[in-house]
Amino acid sequence: MAPPGAAAGEPSGLARLAACHGVATSYSPSPDRTVPAADAAVAALAALDVDASTPEAIRDALTAYETGRRARLLPPTLVVWQGGPERGASERGASERGGPEQGASEHGGPEQAEPWAGLPGGTRMAVRTEQGERLEWETPGEPPRPLPHGVHRMRATVPDGRSAGAHLIVAPYRLPPPPERTHGLLVQLYSLLSARSWGMGDLGDLTELVAWSGRAVGAGFVQVNPLHAAVPKPSGGPSDPSPYRPSSRRFPDPVHLRIEEIPEYAYLRGEARDRVDALSRHAARLRESVLHEGELIDRDAVWALKLEALELIARVPLGPGRRAAYNEFIAEHGEALEDHATWYALAELHGPDWHAWPAPLRDPVSSPTARARRDAMDRVDFHSRLAWLTDAQLATAQRAARDAGMAIGLVHDLAVGVHPGGADAWAQERHFAARMSVGAPPDAFNARGQDWGLPPWRPDRLAESGYAPYRALLRGLLRHAGALRVDHVMGLFRLWWVPEGRAPTDGTYVHYDAEAMLAILSLEAHRAGALVIGEDLGTVAPGVRETLRGHGVLGTSVLWFERDWEGTGRPLPPERWRADCLATATTHDLPSTAARITGEHVQLRDRLGLLTRPAEVEGAAAAADVREWLGLLARLGMLPGGGGHEEDEIRAVHRFLLATPARMVGIWLPDAVGDRRPQNLPGTLDEYPNWRLPIADAEGRPVTLEELTAAPRLHAFMDVFRARGQGRGRTRTAPPGARPV
Repeated sequence: MAPPGAAAGEPSGLARLAACHGVATSYSPSPDRTVPAADAAVAALAALDVDASTPEAIRDALTAYETGRRARLLPPTLVVWQGGPERGASERGASERGGPEQGASEHGGPEQAEPWAGLPGGTRMAVRTEQGERLEWETPGEPPRPLPHGVHRMRATVPDGRSAGAHLIVAPYRLPPPPERTHGLLVQLYSLLSARSWGMGDLGDLTELVAWSGRAVGAGFVQVNPLHAAVPKPSGGPSDPSPYRPSSRRFPDPVHLRIEEIPEYAYLRGEARDRVDALSRHAARLRESVLHEGELIDRDAVWALKLEALELIARVPLGPGRRAAYNEFIAEHGEALEDHATWYALAELHGPDWHAWPAPLRDPVSSPTARARRDAMDRVDFHSRLAWLTDAQLATAQRAARDAGMAIGLVHDLAVGVHPGGADAWAQERHFAARMSVGAPPDAFNARGQDWGLPPWRPDRLAESGYAPYRALLRGLLRHAGALRVDHVMGLFRLWWVPEGRAPTDGTYVHYDAEAMLAILSLEAHRAGALVIGEDLGTVAPGVRETLRGHGVLGTSVLWFERDWEGTGRPLPPERWRADCLATATTHDLPSTAARITGEHVQLRDRLGLLTRPAEVEGAAAAADVREWLGLLARLGMLPGGGGHEEDEIRAVHRFLLATPARMVGIWLPDAVGDRRPQNLPGTLDEYPNWRLPIADAEGRPVTLEELTAAPRLHAFMDVFRARGQGRGRTRTAPPGARPV
């Protein structure tokens, strides 16, 4: 039914206005079904400061948009690709186009001409590059020499004297592939406790893991969960343990620090040393309670101990070289670090949600905030130092990975968004859409949709800034990474916005300038010499995977989901898998391989009341799925004896992954010791201990890093990779007397 005032078969005023701003007024959960989303579109437009509440407001907004478009010479941000396919017809960026509803390519790509090609002849062009160079030319000519990579400032002056400025992104069209085909480990760092960690896995454990796995089992990479800075514990309850809902994605979380490896720790004396030693003993009891008494990982308790220790260590003066390094870090990160540290200092006084702070402090640039920063300068400096210390230990871990012969090293994970009350949402408020949350529409797996509680970036403000917040975020994450995993990589193209107070089913898609987002990603990854892996599971719009592949972004393929969906529906044989991907058997959000093979994942969901069908029906379907896959593995000669033994079947699954052309093969580390429990069970909150479980063996006994690396079961599992000649590291057999796992 057309909205009031719209003729049947014609786009309504709302649809035209929404298209101008990249907002969808409907979505299609399946090819044969379209769901209207007009109310959500009105709310999304309001979050973009566009009033569409009445027909009159819509007409006024359309007039204002058209007037501005005609007067505007250039969109806020333009993209020039280098090294890509030949270009064709002229087409401006999505910032100018609005959205895909207007007929332009949603995904950008090689068909685009140079972005100034549509300007009139005789237009004077001037570019001031990041490097300080000034280039000038006149259309229809070309720049006097190739533009360097970077985000530059461009100004165009047309013959009638009008001029306009824009940001110009110049980026390599395609990222390089992995240097060699390789396998590696996937691990949630907090779950990897050692004999030295303070109750949860830390950066010291990560350094040990990469040094061991690179040398002993030939791993080429270790992928970890997001290590972003978390929201502190509120006064009335525990903090959110999810690493995917952080306070800030710009800086790492100091809870991951290995206290004893901070250089100033060695210079503690007297009462300070005695107190830190006592805290260490308390941490040991916390660790033992997790490993031997069935307790969950308690991030808040760990942080309370580390915070006190770090405050004592911070009293130790830095040596001249260390002070110079710290000052350099402060200068490099500038205002971003100052804002980050200020938020944490103010959160200590007013709580971890800036919306509840005194009104003047909700603005990071207000005079009262500046005074509060000065008054709390000791704490601002303390939190700045924590960011520096954590960054330094991340650098140590990546150096250890490369020293161990890893081709890639650390793979960091970029979460979709941030907590609405956290540091980033406060410091960058103007870049986030108010009263909106990112989620997912209803689909075959979740009929109610999802609301992730993360405020989305405003595409218009990103474009106006030349994508400065996105650039800084990526640069920080890539400092000590051989690769970056982008969670929900489809969010570079569009995100599902859910208006505040409404169900996830009542949302709509808002489109981003995917070309600009990909150009920034390509630019920063190229500068860092890093790969990019996109998590492209779930609902993916047509053309997105092809566009990502064209730019060298690897995808993610999980064995149980790889079927011939357009044909027989049977498991996809290995030779038909895509090569440009990270191939795995599972992820942190899915059942472990042992649980899937045994059907324990269905039993768990049944116990928690999460099944939508009778347990017998669900269990039978899951068992049939596993039988079909194991049957294929047996026919391919990967399952000796035809199956029946869990360890053999898990190894066969990974033989299959190695038989695909996938450039990277990921091993979920808990799979190597038979862990049954998922680290996260989507759809649960308090019903399941998400993000708080240590790695455990097949009997559910927690396993330390030391025990894991010596486990006969793990070494037998890794024989699969040794047999295929994967990796370059030497291997060792388990030492005599190693505990069976």
